[in-house]
Amino acid sequence: MMPRWVGNKLLGRSLAVGLVLLLAACDREMFNQSELLNPSLLTEGGSDISRTFDEAIVVLPRQRGLEPLVGKMSARSIRDHLADLPKNWRYSTIVYMHGCTGYGGMAPLVAFARAGFAVIAPNSFARRFRPLQCRPSRNTGGENIFVYDFRLVEISYALQRMAALPWINNDRLYLIGTSEGGVAAALYRGEEFRARVIAQWTCHGLPFVRGLAAPEGEAVLAIVRSNDPWYHPDRTAGQLGHCGAFFKTPKLSRSLVIDGDSGHDVWGHAGAMAATLEFLRGH
Repeated sequence: MMPRWVGNKLLGRSLAVGLVLLLAACDREMFNQSELLNPSLLTEGGSDISRTFDEAIVVLPRQRGLEPLVGKMSARSIRDHLADLPKNWRYSTIVYMHGCTGYGGMAPLVAFARAGFAVIAPNSFARRFRPLQCRPSRNTGGENIFVYDFRLVEISYALQRMAALPWINNDRLYLIGTSEGGVAAALYRGEEFRARVIAQWTCHGLPFVRGLAAPEGEAVLAIVRSNDPWYHPDRTAGQLGHCGAFFKTPKLSRSLVIDGDSGHDVWGHAGAMAATLEFLRGH
């Protein structure tokens, strides 16, 4: 047990050591504050969120009958193509949010580019920590639900990076999301987009995914299969339906429900792609 009284000499040494430790802690705190206040010391390189954009898939339209150019943001072919664009050339641009297991194929992105839109598709799986929120073998989702927040941040971060790119027309931006990406497209609250497309999602379900956050005045196209197995009551509760029930601007918006086939994918349906391209061109 420590004595209640300590000699003056020992007490003096203790106070001196304590004072040194206190000053060192203050110095560290002052350094940390100065570091936070100095933007030049703050970097995002290598962060999980920066990786989603650095590893994004980019699809660019090309003229003279050439097929769209597909590559990562850092690919030399992409950089060379952008360097050869006419001065002041700017693309109408789609931010595309992939599904719960990744892109699933480039066909819809290439179709958008053939119609004249540049496409930037952030890669959510470029994150170092990125668990699945779905089980494809069971056609179910809702695990690791914080992933939905990941996807919303990926949209806002992509917009921040895109604002500095001279080849993007930031007055003509569109948001398209598929499945898990469709949830993100539905729940994103920003006003940066002229229109958005929500594919393979119903806007129904538990509070953390339910609803549509597109601002009033923004056009929305929602596409889903009526017999989508992912939303069948045997697998999940309360997700049947379509996003049309949540439209804030129904005169500008449209909900397309594809009857018949019980698959999940909509982009392989010619009518769905045609409706999407018509919708984008109209806005």
